[in-house]
Amino acid sequence: MGDDVKLHGQDLGPRDLAARAGDVAAAGGVRLVTLGDGVERGIRTLEFRTGSGLAFDVLVDRCMDIGAAEHSGRAFGWRSRTGFRNPGLHENADEDGLSWLRSFSGLTVTGGLDHTLFGGEVPADSYRYPPRPAVRHGLHGRVANIPARLTGYGERWEGDRCVLWAEGEVRQAAVFAENLLLTRRIEADLGGEEIRLVDTVSNPGFDRMPHMFLYHINLGWPLLEEGSRFLAPMKETVWRSDSVAEQGVDNRTMPAPLPGFVEQVYEHVLTGSAAALVNDRLEFAVSVEWSAAEFPHFFQWLNLRAGDYAVGLEPSTHAVAGDAAAREDGSMIWLEPGESRTYHTTFRTHHGAAAIAALDERLAP
Repeated sequence: MGDDVKLHGQDLGPRDLAARAGDVAAAGGVRLVTLGDGVERGIRTLEFRTGSGLAFDVLVDRCMDIGAAEHSGRAFGWRSRTGFRNPGLHENADEDGLSWLRSFSGLTVTGGLDHTLFGGEVPADSYRYPPRPAVRHGLHGRVANIPARLTGYGERWEGDRCVLWAEGEVRQAAVFAENLLLTRRIEADLGGEEIRLVDTVSNPGFDRMPHMFLYHINLGWPLLEEGSRFLAPMKETVWRSDSVAEQGVDNRTMPAPLPGFVEQVYEHVLTGSAAALVNDRLEFAVSVEWSAAEFPHFFQWLNLRAGDYAVGLEPSTHAVAGDAAAREDGSMIWLEPGESRTYHTTFRTHHGAAAIAALDERLAP
């Protein structure tokens, strides 16, 4: 019974669970709801509950990003003042490309599919449309504010293991411009402590397409509080925002919220491909693991301002210099017609002093 679902101190196979509950939903599952008020009105949301205490929301109409996330009532997905804003309210080109910040909230906010990092203008000659000589990008691109086509969700028994899952497609496309398709699958196990994210970005068209990809993974209170620790196997830091020297706030051990804090951003070179935020007082941690071959770059984002309190972990396909630099130095990814790339990321919750000690050992520099 080693592969049985572990719930409430018992090992339960599918027949065992069926004998105790007429519906898997008594233990956990996936439920589709629609948010109904304020700027969130109309957003289809998949509520995942694993039964272990892990619960999170997948925002179908916001690129299937993960919004709220918690364990046993303790939130770890960042909730910003913007709420989970309906993408119909989004103004992509406003505020010199910074309008993305009016829709910035949740455990994950995806950057891409053709551009990440800060905005700017790049040549559009590959699209061969003379009226469009250049493309102007906003912060972290467009994809986070595109609704998905939901292709399926539910609970599926695989032997004695019950997998909670959802899958959808997000198309970023324009006539005489980019044509990219994101197929996203999110899984968690009934009784489990992890979220698995598998993304495939493909070029379904007939012209080659530029591709950049980034996850803005945002961790907030109460996981984040004074004394919480950033943990990663760091080899060196190759870039820092000017605010690091100006403010000198430690990026390893977090202070309490700071009025007027200016975001600090770092690009780290890691010896592994994982990072975590640890709260020793709560004996609670959340780790993120990815593939270094898929995401060779990693950023740490400190947003410790009072009212906006968050820490970001950002696996990325490209370095901090962004789109224009990637085109110039040859690191831009070009997807040929029919070509695709797949990305694998796992989020885990860790509980208790022993689990945190093991995490410390695994992610030590």
